[in-house]
Amino acid sequence: MLFRRLFYHAVSFTNSPTLKTQSFSSKAFTNQVSLYLHRANLIDAIRLLLRSNSPNALVHFLNDPNLDSFVVSNALRSAPSPDSALVLMESLKEIPHFSHTQATIHAIAKILAKARREIELKALVDAINSGRFRNVFSVSNMDRMQWHALCGDIDSVLLAWDDMKSMKRNPNLCSESYNIVMGVYAQMGKNLEAVKIFQNMIDEGAIPNCRTYTVIIKHLADSGNLDSAIEVFNILPSMRMKRTLRQYSLLVDGFIIIERFDIVKNLFKEMNIDGILPGRAMLSSLKRMYEAGFVEETQDFLKEMLPNERIKNVVYSIDAGDDDDDDDDDNDNDNSEDKDDNDDDNVQLKPWLDPHALASSLRYWRPEEVSVLESANIVWTTRLVCKMIRSFKSVETAWKFFSWVSYQKGGFSHDIYTVSRMIVKLARDGRVELVNELISKLRRERINLSFSTVRLIIDFYGLSKNGGAALEIFNDVEELCGPISKCNVLLLYSSLIRTMAKCGRNQDAFDKLEEMILHEIIPDVQIFSGLMHHFARIGDFKMVHKLFGMVRQSGIQVDAYMYKVIISGYCKCARASLALRVFQDMINSNLMLDLGTKRLLVKSLWKEGKLREAAYVEERSEQASDVLPLKLSGQPFTVTCFDLNRVYNIYSSCFKTD
Repeated sequence: MLFRRLFYHAVSFTNSPTLKTQSFSSKAFTNQVSLYLHRANLIDAIRLLLRSNSPNALVHFLNDPNLDSFVVSNALRSAPSPDSALVLMESLKEIPHFSHTQATIHAIAKILAKARREIELKALVDAINSGRFRNVFSVSNMDRMQWHALCGDIDSVLLAWDDMKSMKRNPNLCSESYNIVMGVYAQMGKNLEAVKIFQNMIDEGAIPNCRTYTVIIKHLADSGNLDSAIEVFNILPSMRMKRTLRQYSLLVDGFIIIERFDIVKNLFKEMNIDGILPGRAMLSSLKRMYEAGFVEETQDFLKEMLPNERIKNVVYSIDAGDDDDDDDDDNDNDNSEDKDDNDDDNVQLKPWLDPHALASSLRYWRPEEVSVLESANIVWTTRLVCKMIRSFKSVETAWKFFSWVSYQKGGFSHDIYTVSRMIVKLARDGRVELVNELISKLRRERINLSFSTVRLIIDFYGLSKNGGAALEIFNDVEELCGPISKCNVLLLYSSLIRTMAKCGRNQDAFDKLEEMILHEIIPDVQIFSGLMHHFARIGDFKMVHKLFGMVRQSGIQVDAYMYKVIISGYCKCARASLALRVFQDMINSNLMLDLGTKRLLVKSLWKEGKLREAAYVEERSEQASDVLPLKLSGQPFTVTCFDLNRVYNIYSSCFKTD
């Protein structure tokens, strides 16, 4: 996964750092990959020196002419402690050619915040805002919120949030700001306050994102409400919300501790369905599962996650000789094993590597750059290759890398994770032929794609306007990923119908809706709301009316967001009378319209001369609630008000006795 030879020799150095610095400085970099590797060497040298007993050598290495904000910010993030990071910051004052940037200052700010060193953080923020760092903008309110949240300073977080809201036209719609406040309250044990923030988020029309649910799941798990946490987790697919590795890790760790291995086993199955490769934080949990007898469920994951013997450490040894030879392939073996990381005279680390930066240096995929990459002897693993593919901005470069890496020394072979990552990237760019080529290879080898990957292909074909290709994938779904549950079939139909709508294949979208019903798979509110929104946007209100009739006939409970979609659509095509009828249905269902849509309806009625009806809307809205919601939470094809209320009810019920 990481560099094998190059790093070891570059940073296994002696008591003569000045001599080594001269070696660094004399190199000419003919391409971006060479520059990246040099920067990585320099970062490793700084990392090792910050852990050694020779801090005076640090300034010599910092004098490298290629020292820049990229090197410094990553070295700061790799510092073993806040104090060592501050030592690096002090040493930089002696480097005349270096100037701090946003990246370096924000890196040290985050380090201070994590360490809860509030006085030093405040001094740094004051220095930034006073213009002491000429290349650094004033601290934004979002940065203030994030840093104070890491410090656990809720008062400062709320003050920054108030400042943020006072500067915005729509002050309550930044989802991340709600996440931060909710997370701090949860961390402090202020359970009711955390729940209240989530309620405000819904009421004020902000759309919860993946991190919102991670905060909720963590809060529930940490407070001993694991059953409620997994209940929220299990709702996410119906909300078309991606389930993250972090969420899986929280639940796996929690249920492992209380030895409910049956639930953990199911979580690993779900991870396979979602196409998620466990992170290294799960290693101890996987080992416990393995020891408990769940060998088959864990052995493949453990094989990928256990330390790779091919990856050698980088070593700084004060007592080392100066006879290291960069051309000697075997010298890296002597100092790579059985060393004590805490030994004052011998420090070793895994080599530093940034897949995003490496991918950026390879964006043109020139022969000379590829040659340098080959000579670096990187140990390629599934995780690293997946990160590289994701990091390439150009799908052409990603494909060239994908093809190249399978022929490199070291025995790397593509697996379902790397192939899936490449397929999804190709689908997003509309490269149907290449997607089909990879799928054909998987079929020949009898390897199934994950259900999540198949859904993503269909979703991304909507972005690239390849409706026909999406239909082909849908029709072959059982051959591609094996038998799927009825719930997942519904989700697959939802993705396909949305893709058909995006591709302008309106009749195909409606036909698939009818096909669902024929196969006794009842479309949910999200599908109907999404289709209504689509047809209303293109002015086909006959179809909107037809869909609304189907909803009523099927007995599906209409949520406030669906009413909003229909009312807004009718108003925009000057059919305020029809919008008024839907409004009456909504009031009779004890649902409220949001402030913006109510104003749109009143304005439309006024334009059509229906003053009495406009007054009726105002009156009924006031009777329904003293304060209308600013915006209804919901999105076409994804989230409904019902889903959000369901999550809220689960979340709030756990803390009613506080």
